[in-house]
Amino acid sequence: MQITGNHQMARIVRHNDESVREGYIRNGGKEVKLFTIALKAFLCNNRIVMAQRKHLDDFLRGRIIRRLECGRTQLEVSEEIGIVQSVISRLWQRFQDDGNVSRCYSTGRPRVTTPNEDRYLAVTAKRNRRSTASDLFRQLSSATGTTVSRQTVYRRLGHIGLYARRPVRCVPLTATHYRLRLAWSNFFIWRAPGTCYHQENTIERHRYGGAGWLVWGGIILGSRTDLHVQSVTMTGHIYRDVILEQHVRLFLGSIGAEFLFMDDSARPHRANIVDECLQSEDITRMDWPAYSPDLNPIEHLWDMLG
Repeated sequence: MQITGNHQMARIVRHNDESVREGYIRNGGKEVKLFTIALKAFLCNNRIVMAQRKHLDDFLRGRIIRRLECGRTQLEVSEEIGIVQSVISRLWQRFQDDGNVSRCYSTGRPRVTTPNEDRYLAVTAKRNRRSTASDLFRQLSSATGTTVSRQTVYRRLGHIGLYARRPVRCVPLTATHYRLRLAWSNFFIWRAPGTCYHQENTIERHRYGGAGWLVWGGIILGSRTDLHVQSVTMTGHIYRDVILEQHVRLFLGSIGAEFLFMDDSARPHRANIVDECLQSEDITRMDWPAYSPDLNPIEHLWDMLG
């Protein structure tokens, strides 16, 4: 703001909140009060607190409309409330057009996919649970021609409760394995729905992998064999020559004809040379379901020793 003549460059001085609507300019050593429309507009557009980017609530909109209906000018209302005049002008124009001042919420960006395409993604993901998000949007594009992003696939499946998670690893049991295990054990527990993993309804099982020392032992009610310890991998030949010949065959002589041999279904135990050795020694082997170490009593003994 510049004053012509002998006056110097004017500078607005804001003393306090009460004088914010008045305004001053400094002319030499004297302050001159101004009441011009230009100065008021300058003060309105340069207030410390302006709500240009904040949404107005319905109460504040009603205050603005009430002041305008009472005969106040838009500039006066703008100075008093601290909102730019353009916002008040648009609000007043809208009120005059349809009598409504509530905020209209936009629907946002239109959805790229239709409800049928959303169902197609859901059905495809359920049919092939191992499909990636890239596979799904490529299948959708090939089937319908609609191109979407991976994030869109994640959002659409998330709406129906499908999320990308790592699969739970388990022992590969077939239907035959389940049938043989149940026929062999015939063991059930009584539990309520949703309590499958409660402590009283579970049997602990520890599985250790990697290299280490192998310890073999045989037990029977009231007796046991000597422990055999080795650091090499167990094979069919070692199982026959060491375990069967040096331990099982000697143990058979002390038990007699009622001897019934039980071992698991590990590959060295089911080798052809092992079967031939058992037949030659007339040793009867118990039928054993696959993947069932938890049914073997000696496995629980190892757990107690560990």
